[in-house]
Order: sequence, then C-alpha cells, then structure tokens
Amino acid sequence: MKTPFHRVVSRLLAVTLGAGLLTFAGCGGQPAATSTPTPTPTPTPPVASVPPIDTGSVPQITQPPLNREDGQPNPQVTIEMENGQKIVLVLFPDKAPNTVNNFLSLVKDGFYDGLDFHRVAIDFMIQGGDPLGSGSGGPGYAITGEFAVNGFTDNDISHLPGVISMARQGGTSAQPELGYNTAGSQFFICAGDASFLDGSYAAFGALLSGLEEVYAIASLNTEINGGPPSSPQIIKSITADTFDIIYPKPETLAIS
Repeated sequence: MKTPFHRVVSRLLAVTLGAGLLTFAGCGGQPAATSTPTPTPTPTPPVASVPPIDTGSVPQITQPPLNREDGQPNPQVTIEMENGQKIVLVLFPDKAPNTVNNFLSLVKDGFYDGLDFHRVAIDFMIQGGDPLGSGSGGPGYAITGEFAVNGFTDNDISHLPGVISMARQGGTSAQPELGYNTAGSQFFICAGDASFLDGSYAAFGALLSGLEEVYAIASLNTEINGGPPSSPQIIKSITADTFDIIYPKPETLAIS
C-alpha cells in the first residue's frame, strides 16, 4: 500500500492557481550564476467563486513519520501565533536535508519571530517568513531547491493539507529553471490539495497538530489568487526540538 506521501491525489485545483501564489518578488537578488527572472504572470481566475472552506471534506495527512530512516527522531518545530494558537510540525531531513538545515538554522537564530503570514489563500495555503512582509524579502542568501525537476529525486513528499514547503521565485515561462534555486526563508503550509506543486517545490515537513489554525488563517482571504489576510497574522515565535541531534548550517548560494 502506498504511504500518504506516495498517493496520487486528485488535482481539483487549477494548475495555474499555484504558480503566482508561491513565488515572491525576490530575496535580495538572484544566485550569482543566474539572471534575474521576470515576474510570474497572474493566473486568470475561473468564473466560479471560491467555495467556503469545509474542513470535513479536505484530505489530511495522518501519522507523519516521527523518526528518520535510521531510527533517529525527526526534528519538530512549534509555531506560536500572537493569539496563542500553536501549529506543530515534524520535519523530514531524509527527504530534504539542506532545506531542513536551513529552516532549523533560521529558527535557532530567531529569524521568524515577529514576522507574519503575509499571503494567504483559502483552500490553498498560508505563506510567511518574509522579513519585509511584502513577499520580496529573505535572509540574504538562497538555497538549492530540493525537488525533482531540479534533479533532486529523493523528495517524494506530496503537497497535501498540512505539508510545509519552501516558497521561491518562478523563473520565466521560457526558463523556469531560473527560479529553482531562489528559496531563502519564505515558506508556506498547505491548506488544501496542492499536489500539482509536487516535484517543483521543496516540501520538507508536515503538521502534527494545528491544521484547524492553518485553515482559519487561510480563510482570511477568499480571493482566487490570495493576498494579505483580512487581519494581521503574527508569528510570536518558532521554536525547535531536535532531540539533541545537531543539524549543521545550510549550504547556501550567493545572491547578487
């Protein structure tokens, strides 16, 4: 039987919906080896309106693996919101090692504390981790995208509800590869079936608890392409429990 991360799930969301939402205008520049991509075109909204969120009908990941393939415990992180609500995730270094190292390093440095979820989309995702709050900020460097179209085939995590993944630039229609290695600090948590992103974005963990809070935040913008939430959604802090396992600093790419 296939695990939740190997399931082929229905692609009910239009493929064009995801491209613009998970890109950002930049993180201080591009990796030195690439040229600056042009912005991703805004998808044309379908005629039908977005239905109200129904948490009872949305597929959820259940029982994400708590241990790595070598038996060691996977790291866990807790996102505490300013309103006291908590989102707890388990990260998968077996699937996206450098992405996990990067996220844990930023968490350890307190990078995310006080930032917000600046872009949300009902039935799709919540996006945060931008120090500028505009979608164009980052940590001052980039990391290699650990996903299939970028030559990294170990990552088979599907973008189902509750999965956390890295936002990145979209490149151009002629050269999408220009955006592959542009992730920095911005991340998103799926609030719907976003499996059309599989293989093109670096998923690296899944929720243990707090999916209702993710749904609630995502519902604060009902536009088809998403946008700022109707009220600020501030991350009070993100903390990590690595179970005494030391994770190294990430391998990074210079940006111009």
